[in-house]
Amino acid sequence: MARKIAIPHTYVIVFSFIVAAALLTWILPGGEFERETVDVNGTPREVIVQDSFQAADKSPQTWQVFSALFDGFAGKADIIVFILIIGGAFWIMNDSRAIDVGIQSFLNRVRKLERLRFFRWLGVDNMIIALIMLVFSIFGATFGMSEETIAFIIIFVPLAISMGYDSIVGISMCFVGAGLGFAGALLNPFTIGIAQGLSSLPLFSGIEYRLFVWLVINIIGVTWVLRYAGRIRKNPESSPVYQSDSYWRGKEKVDLDKLEYHTPLSAWISFALLQVGIVVFAILEPASTLRIGNSEYTFCFLPVIAALFAISGILTLRKSVHFFILNLLVFTIIYLIIGVMGYGWFVKEIATLFFAMGIFSGVAMNRGANAITKLFIDGMRDILSAAVVVGLAGGILVILENGKVIDSMLYQIAQSMQEFGKLASVSMMYLIQTMINIVIPSGSAKAALTMPIMSQFSDLIGVSRQATVMAFQLGDGFTNMITPTSPVLIGVLGVAKIPYEKWLKWVVPFMIVMIVTGWLLLIPTVTMNLNGF
Repeated sequence: MARKIAIPHTYVIVFSFIVAAALLTWILPGGEFERETVDVNGTPREVIVQDSFQAADKSPQTWQVFSALFDGFAGKADIIVFILIIGGAFWIMNDSRAIDVGIQSFLNRVRKLERLRFFRWLGVDNMIIALIMLVFSIFGATFGMSEETIAFIIIFVPLAISMGYDSIVGISMCFVGAGLGFAGALLNPFTIGIAQGLSSLPLFSGIEYRLFVWLVINIIGVTWVLRYAGRIRKNPESSPVYQSDSYWRGKEKVDLDKLEYHTPLSAWISFALLQVGIVVFAILEPASTLRIGNSEYTFCFLPVIAALFAISGILTLRKSVHFFILNLLVFTIIYLIIGVMGYGWFVKEIATLFFAMGIFSGVAMNRGANAITKLFIDGMRDILSAAVVVGLAGGILVILENGKVIDSMLYQIAQSMQEFGKLASVSMMYLIQTMINIVIPSGSAKAALTMPIMSQFSDLIGVSRQATVMAFQLGDGFTNMITPTSPVLIGVLGVAKIPYEKWLKWVVPFMIVMIVTGWLLLIPTVTMNLNGF
């Protein structure tokens, strides 16, 4: 009998990338660009100085492959702490079984829609998956939702499992949906905003064609996920993560008829404390300005939310503490959106928000301080493996940066493009941005690194800078869903309990389709007269 080939552990795969990066520091020549700080849409950014490349002594990496984990942890500390806090906070909330109650109640309600012929024809499950994906795609396209999706995995993976699908469908609802929007990037300030600013283009110009691109990307992406979900629904064991999902399937299901609905006094105390805090914030910030692209919307968002929380809090408490905790989760998400769009929140503020949610959920369930602490530690322990992989993945970039080969890679690639025609040049830019994203998954960092060179190069070959920005946008977007150097992807997979090698099996065909689609969408930027290009 032939010996079965063992699939490498995720840690082994990521460490292999570290070793490969170290080998490149021995093979490639060293070099570096000069850098300067410029103002990009009101934010200082460190960018490359044009024509400043010079050879430098390379620094081959040897024993540093073993210190990469430490350096990766130090470099990605914010994402790692974010993952640990999210895990601990949701573990406290899950102790109440509120999320399970919410999922079962939601599914019981939507299943009733199948009595109607129209919804039965469309498929209620298809509508749920498609709508959730489109909502997150809008978030990704408008304010660059990425790291935030890690917090939603704990909600949508159990939902997908309860619907009869697998954890990949759960990830697709939020992470893949946001990824499609990130690639479409209608108003994303972290990619389009920086790339256009560095290219001296009007901010968010050319949105008409990018809207078309966003629609095409989402139609193909959502259709791909729906077809996959349909196959899994018919044969769950065909899922590449069927064995991994035993973690989620093994969780005790909530019987709504047998569940003891109650509202302890501590839940009212939790509500009162939260309401006071919310009202104070509303008084301090009576008007908030949300920014979407070039547009700003000022409204009394916080006072309105404070009033809605007061009403919904009382109504849900009268029903059960479980529904009050669900209500708390909903308002946590609302504050997350307002914080990101109106106040520039990032992982620190978002982690703080979810940490408070977890604490007040524990108080509402009448858990003591020691019990809440134990639950929080258990949650961090459960998700620790995801945090370790994020630190390990962060070490890849550290190796390449310390080896002084990133700049020389970029310079050599740019030089090799000088003999190409317009379409071939744009195609090469797209390929380059796609490949660089495997090494540097940060969109803003990659824009600062590549756009000062690419935008100048596009002038020499007669290609619009807008087309160059589009090549960056699409090259940056898709591979975020596959590169093992992405802390967001690794964090998402860790929370969902999906080994990277199993995710790779599912996502590679999807990536091939999306990358080819992206290239086809680039062709009109050099062959047609498009508004803004």
